[in-house]
Amino acid sequence: MKETITIKTLAKELNISISTVSKALNDSYEISIETKQKVWDLAKMLKYNRNPSASNLRSHKTKTIAVIIPEIANNFFSQAINGIEEVARQRGYHVLIYQTHENTDQEIAFTDSLLSGRVDGILISVSSDHDNRDHFTALVKEIPTVFFDRVYEDIDAARITTDDYESAYNATSYLVECGCKKIAYLFALNNLNAGKQRMSGYQDALKAHQLAYREELTVNYDKDADLNYQNIKDLMLNERPDAVISSIEDLALPCYYVCKELGIHIPDDLKIISFSNLNTAPLLNPSLTTITQPALEMGRQAAAILFKILDKKHFEPNEWLTLKSTLIKRDSTACH
Repeated sequence: MKETITIKTLAKELNISISTVSKALNDSYEISIETKQKVWDLAKMLKYNRNPSASNLRSHKTKTIAVIIPEIANNFFSQAINGIEEVARQRGYHVLIYQTHENTDQEIAFTDSLLSGRVDGILISVSSDHDNRDHFTALVKEIPTVFFDRVYEDIDAARITTDDYESAYNATSYLVECGCKKIAYLFALNNLNAGKQRMSGYQDALKAHQLAYREELTVNYDKDADLNYQNIKDLMLNERPDAVISSIEDLALPCYYVCKELGIHIPDDLKIISFSNLNTAPLLNPSLTTITQPALEMGRQAAAILFKILDKKHFEPNEWLTLKSTLIKRDSTACH
């Protein structure tokens, strides 16, 4: 059977990247005339045929972008996807959605598969289980990529996040103003900039209010939900904090169950704040005070930046857009 000639074939023969071949075939201004000519000559010699699912010899695009997220069940990510799809539809683009389930190996497999020309660009919120920055440092040189919410701070790429440091700082200060002196912290996303910024905001707010940071008041997230529950229960039994800040909503709900089991009354005995976009937060008993991120707008803005890159319009290569989150005060932190 005759071998099918693909962009990958041309790249291998010329010892250049797939991205360079694709741009050369599309007559991109980013590629030199000499390189374009080499690619065109080889494509002609090997009888390379246009592929409707990849870039053709001039201007074809797949009209498809990929969105890679840790999980679609998370309300934040579902709202962000709505924002992305809204912008993509206006541009006549399709959206492919991939879930990594916080698995960096899966993340690498997805992104590698997208380099064959299946999509024009990638929007990604990275997994938290391991540091994958070396992979993404190489990826952004191959395909237009925009990071949103969960980002690496030292990669040469466009990023859009929320004000994680300020949000955690303000939430901690609010609890102090409510009279809390022993504020615990449920720590997650510790491999990512978002998690580190939230922890820093909490620690700095304690210091600003002359309260000492104590490691015993910190619970680290684990993938094992039962272990999270037990660790939170041990915190309540051993330390008896008067407030808790949860850096993700998956750690806030176990607090309610633990308090019910131990007879701890919210908010009189324990006040709770969580980073969360849960639609059900107002329906919890008592209703949950949340740091709510502008997920829909983040999706819109991330897509807009990606299309600006695809249109080759001016943009800052290291553009970092920060959106404001909102502290929504509800009954779980009621001050008397």
